[in-house]
Amino acid sequence: MGVKLFAGGLPVNGSMFKRWMIGRNCGLFFLLVAITGQVSADWFKQSQDVMGTRIQLEFWYENTAQAGLCSDRVFAEMVRIDELMSPFKDSSEISAINRNAASKPVPVSAELSSLLKKSVEFSKLSAGAFDVTFASIGYFYDYRKQQQPSEQLVQQKLDKINYKNLIINEQSVRFASAGMRIDLGGIAKGHAVDQAIRILQQCGIQQALVSAGGDTRIIGDRHGRPWMIGIQHPRNDKAIVLSIPLADSAISTSGDYERFFIANNERIHHIINPETGHSAAQSWSATVIGPDATTSDALSTTVFILGAEAGIKLIDSLENIDAIVIDASGVVHYSSGLEEPENSR
Repeated sequence: MGVKLFAGGLPVNGSMFKRWMIGRNCGLFFLLVAITGQVSADWFKQSQDVMGTRIQLEFWYENTAQAGLCSDRVFAEMVRIDELMSPFKDSSEISAINRNAASKPVPVSAELSSLLKKSVEFSKLSAGAFDVTFASIGYFYDYRKQQQPSEQLVQQKLDKINYKNLIINEQSVRFASAGMRIDLGGIAKGHAVDQAIRILQQCGIQQALVSAGGDTRIIGDRHGRPWMIGIQHPRNDKAIVLSIPLADSAISTSGDYERFFIANNERIHHIINPETGHSAAQSWSATVIGPDATTSDALSTTVFILGAEAGIKLIDSLENIDAIVIDASGVVHYSSGLEEPENSR
């Protein structure tokens, strides 16, 4: 991509920090964007809490009344997708699959079938590092109550994590093995962001930003200037240490600081390694830049689990995709299409 990065100008302490650091719990900050829920000049700005995260929206529009109607459509779409894909809502299609797919095919919408097929494509691309059936064990983690499954339970359930046992047809889904569960937490928000962008484009909007937690997509620029996306330090949510200028791109960050607790001096977080059934341990954060948010969302999870070496190798094999990974030692790694900030060398 040839994207030039800018260090944030903040001191980086400790010998472990060989390069500038990035990441945070929700991943991204907008240095030129202040989401306030009000109209300023011709920039429409609004935010709401949907899908368990803060949805942020900003776009250029000349007709204020039409802008409000378009914004309402975006947030209604976010709510619709949450109702469809949340594993925490009993009425969702995902919950119906988890309840019944081991005993019979479960009818699903074309939208969910399509997204599940995309998930399997990422599973194949990553040799199983991305796998929505991680929930077969992930379901037993409770981060609010600081609970994790016993090692005995992990070993009993580990073979249930296998995307190859997820049988997807045009109108139904079933499990080839009892005890399986799925969770689209690594791809659903990216899909929702892409759907929101589609709605904005239908409204005739050509300059916009939509963010759902760590997943963001941008169309156009900001009146001749790029949108500057600031990424925070993964161990200091007050420090922005890297900025990325973007236009017509998507960017997602996955990190070990979104949902976690500490047990026996170990960080137990929500990104589960399908190979072990435990929290992935090779990265602090992974940021992926790509053409759409569905792709960047799935790949940021994938790269985080693979770790810097294997993750960057995968990204460098793909066209129009770049990544920045902070490994578990605090060292930052860049894919070949990114230019490291000059004052971090």
